[in-house]
Amino acid sequence: MAGYVDIYLLPVPKSNIAEYREQALAFGAVAKEYGAIRYREFRADDLGKGFTTAAPNGNLLTAAVVDFDSREHRDEVMNKVMRDERIKAMGESSDEIADMSHMRYGGFETFVEA
Repeated sequence: MAGYVDIYLLPVPKSNIAEYREQALAFGAVAKEYGAIRYREFRADDLGKGFTTAAPNGNLLTAAVVDFDSREHRDEVMNKVMRDERIKAMGESSDEIADMSHMRYGGFETFVEA
């Protein structure tokens, strides 16, 4: 069984959600251009106990999932993505859409597929 995903969790201010969506679409397009299998973004709307759909300060919790063949494939793709000038420009923008210090992310290897 193969497969690997990166999962990103980020609270985004409600007032910036449309702009964040546009930036996520652009990021996803670049990731797919360099070989990511699939890129998806989600907004929380029905979370279990201990979670809230609205993060502190009225932020909306978002989750991104990027699919790869393997960890090695992820490393190869994301290395190219992070060197891409379009992605660098997003990080250099003076208008921060969300406080990136609150982002949590990690890579996950597939171990069950039903």
